[in-house]
Amino acid sequence: MDYSKGESKAWGRENLTGQWTTMVTPFTSEDEIDEKGLEHNVEHVLRLGVAGMGFSWNMGEFWSLTDEERLRLMELAPSLVKKRARIAFQVTHTSAKEAVSLANRAESLGYDFIILAAPYIMAKKEEQVIEFIERIASRTDIGIAFYNSPQFGITMSAKGMSRLADIENMIAIKEASGNMQLSIDTHLAVGDKAVVSMPDEEIFFFEPFYNFHQQVMFANTSDWRFDSRDRHDYVNFIDLATNGELDKARELYRKIEPIKKVSRKWWSQTVARTGGALPVQMAKYWGELMGMSGGGVRLPLQDLAGEEKAEMRSDLARLGLIEAKTEEAAEAGSPR
Repeated sequence: MDYSKGESKAWGRENLTGQWTTMVTPFTSEDEIDEKGLEHNVEHVLRLGVAGMGFSWNMGEFWSLTDEERLRLMELAPSLVKKRARIAFQVTHTSAKEAVSLANRAESLGYDFIILAAPYIMAKKEEQVIEFIERIASRTDIGIAFYNSPQFGITMSAKGMSRLADIENMIAIKEASGNMQLSIDTHLAVGDKAVVSMPDEEIFFFEPFYNFHQQVMFANTSDWRFDSRDRHDYVNFIDLATNGELDKARELYRKIEPIKKVSRKWWSQTVARTGGALPVQMAKYWGELMGMSGGGVRLPLQDLAGEEKAEMRSDLARLGLIEAKTEEAAEAGSPR
């Protein structure tokens, strides 16, 4: 960290900008962390021009990792990124003591800040979440970004997140409820206390009507699912939008919108099939088609079926994101 606890909010305001990517945790065919694959993915997203990377987030399947794997991932990421981008690590846990231990370990390894969500299983009221986060924040100096998502069993209100933003080292709120109005309300209630980010691009187009500004896309998988080595439309769009250049961003979004429509199709149908679970398997396979390493997902999730993979390949080929291939050639060329 290059800031003190008391300086953390100002540091976040200055440094949390642009596109932050969410990194998956690639697995080998033997169901081990694919360290070479992770190295490949880091280099791939750096070429796309991202400002930062989030490891062990929900798309990173932290919930499936053993304690040893989670610590290994925490140790590995900084050595791969080598300060070429900002990095953050999710330390969400049901144990406050374990979350504090992970937070302090992340600080010692050089992470810029940590991600912390509600303690799933037992937190049913906002007051419980606030007390839990306050306890952890009081025992670590590193900056914290709170992750508001129904995946953790409770969705905080804008009022509740405003109380969290009063914490000394609460530097950001990732409002990922999927409710646009709640995201707007959070910007209005919290924006003068901490950086606020909602991970859907449409949030930028509400700014002129509500008088707020989102300075960071924090964080999603759209960079490495929508962009390629030679095409950086998505990252360029986010850079324009987070810099307040909305007219230019709106023009560029026209090129992104067809991809977004296909992404919404796959996101929604995968979520529906799994009863509301985050569609990690969809993102991982889409990423593989775009040159990332992914591997399978761990239970209770299941990989896409063969016919789903074929349909996705067809969709991406029709968009011009990948070359059309036969099923045999596609499987032979997979990074897995």
